[in-house]
Amino acid sequence: MKKNIIGALLISATIVSCTKDKTEQNVDPGAFSVSINGKIATVNNLPADTIIGFAPSGQPVGAGVYSFFSLETNKWIPNSDSATSKWDLAFSGTIIRVNNTTGGPGNGGAFVYVGTFDGLTSVPQDSVFRIDNHPTSYAITKGSGKGWYNYDGATNLLTPIPGRVLVIRTASGKYAKVEILNYYRGGVTPLASASDEIKISEQRYYTFRYTYQSNGTTAF
Repeated sequence: MKKNIIGALLISATIVSCTKDKTEQNVDPGAFSVSINGKIATVNNLPADTIIGFAPSGQPVGAGVYSFFSLETNKWIPNSDSATSKWDLAFSGTIIRVNNTTGGPGNGGAFVYVGTFDGLTSVPQDSVFRIDNHPTSYAITKGSGKGWYNYDGATNLLTPIPGRVLVIRTASGKYAKVEILNYYRGGVTPLASASDEIKISEQRYYTFRYTYQSNGTTAF
């Protein structure tokens, strides 16, 4: 049976020209790691604009920076290379962006696929990859239940939605499938009974797995 595809997921990184995006994450790089098992790479503890304070409204805020990552090289890319095509995905809070701005530098795009990571063996032929000019892309990037995650206001916890796979066209025009596994440090979601202090301090650390097709075909 053909699986459903949810239109836009991500928007391109027009943020690359912003000064604050040149600032590096103030996080111990030793907590970040990438492991590879066959065709699948798993990223642990990639910080995504971790929380540094609170707005007057009481909402937690970060520094407004992104962490850039290359699916091709399996590396966390320095912010000094944010205006290049060396990265494929950028993470800040729940926002995930692809490397595609008007006129370059990247050729990225993405959509959310409804189905299992293992079951997605190739990019569907009728796929439509979205970038920043799609009118619904920003809402689906951030909205609970609309993209890759759910947010439970009662427990103040965010969890990935099972069976949601991010299909990525990379900066170089190749393809990858990405599954977000966890949003908290160490890949462990805090207990519902944990304090808000713990829930806030442990969030915005991505654990995700992906398969990158280096030969340019659509088969994974």
